[in-house]
Amino acid sequence: MNDTALLPQQASARTRFEHARSRLAGAQKSTASVPAYLRFVNRKAGGLLAALAYALRLTPTQVTVLSSAVSFCGIAVLVLHPATVAAGIAVSLLLLLGYALDSADGQLARVRGGGSRAGEWLDHVADVAKISSLHSAVAIAVLRYFELDSALYLAVPVIFLVANVTQFFGMMLRDKLTVTDPAHRGPAGSSSLLVALILLPLDHGTLALAFLVLGVHTLFLWCYGFLALATVVFAARSLTKAYRGLLETGTAPAPAGSARRP
Repeated sequence: MNDTALLPQQASARTRFEHARSRLAGAQKSTASVPAYLRFVNRKAGGLLAALAYALRLTPTQVTVLSSAVSFCGIAVLVLHPATVAAGIAVSLLLLLGYALDSADGQLARVRGGGSRAGEWLDHVADVAKISSLHSAVAIAVLRYFELDSALYLAVPVIFLVANVTQFFGMMLRDKLTVTDPAHRGPAGSSSLLVALILLPLDHGTLALAFLVLGVHTLFLWCYGFLALATVVFAARSLTKAYRGLLETGTAPAPAGSARRP
């Protein structure tokens, strides 16, 4: 079902906005194992932006592109401008806005009656591009603008990038391999406030907020390093758990037309 079946084409922007808000009120994702910033701030901000996008007759794909554009503006500031307090604030605000828009595209799709495989694919590709570029930009900024007593500091964003992308891809592939066997996906996780707070260091919003102290170089390195460590620990735990879970499901069928390895 598309939005033309939900509202007349001549409906006003205000009517469309209110309609979107009412539909989103009962169409939110589960809060199980969701970090606090994403749960309490980003999804709500994304909902407002999704309603606004619906009022303006934007498509989810257009919102995805807008999210990427805003995020890459923040990444460009990080690379091209000296690491000052003002630059850090600009980077943080742009990344947070891009993050909210990233939530808005999916919510907009739900308002319109459902998304598409192409839209979901584009969203994930954009996420990987943003994650990879952001950590690469941190390495460049640290090299250009920080006074380092050791080049080993540059290993931190590299490790952070590898952990982020590997965990992201690993969980997506796990879900792909278990999509026909929901019984092996394991428990959904807890929706408790404590769990949401424990997961806070893993939230992209927390990483974006860390750039508020970019101008205080030593403090930023400590904050960024802590988030990198938390991501590495979580990635190791979640990937190990996913591997063990897949071992219990047995051998996956080979794709049609492919030859089995000996």
